[in-house]
Amino acid sequence: MSRIGFPLLLIPLAVFNIMVFLMSGVSFDAPVLTVTLLSEAKWTITVSDVLLALGILLLMLEVIRGARGKYLTDHLLSFLLLAGSAAEFLLLPQFANSTFFFLALLTLVDFFAGIALRARRPARVAVPPVVGMPASVPEPHPVRVEPAPAPVAPEPPATGSATPLQRTEPVIVPPIVAANDSAAPAPQPTPAPDVQVQPTPDSPAR
Repeated sequence: MSRIGFPLLLIPLAVFNIMVFLMSGVSFDAPVLTVTLLSEAKWTITVSDVLLALGILLLMLEVIRGARGKYLTDHLLSFLLLAGSAAEFLLLPQFANSTFFFLALLTLVDFFAGIALRARRPARVAVPPVVGMPASVPEPHPVRVEPAPAPVAPEPPATGSATPLQRTEPVIVPPIVAANDSAAPAPQPTPAPDVQVQPTPDSPAR
């Protein structure tokens, strides 16, 4: 919602009051600027036109601010401005002209537009927190993943250390020899077979 501020339409009304009470010699019909249009016609802008144009622009800003949201104090100030401008128009003869009437009409539009926008705005319902649940869940902190340390190679044994490494030699087991080799019988030679030779008539006699 916007902050509490004075109604913007107070600016042209204040300028009108200053010109009436402090600058009585200034006429509201006095020309301020002459503009030549594309049709070659000349448009004369008076003091009254400047005040009305300023009031319309400020009314647009008031409607925008009312759409965003106003406090009750803002509506009360708009009502007081409407009541004051209506009282000046009805009671003081210096304000009995069309310029001030249209400015007072702008304050009327501002007040009722603010009331209508407030009535159409949906009411905000406060949702009670659920019992047993935290009101707000804290955001998780980012987890920083550290790289795994590199494996450390084993250090080689120092040369000339007091305790040298022991080397295991293989043990060769000899075959089992018979305890009583002399008691074993010696192998007997095999006799040759007796071959009889038959005498032939050509062989000499023995």
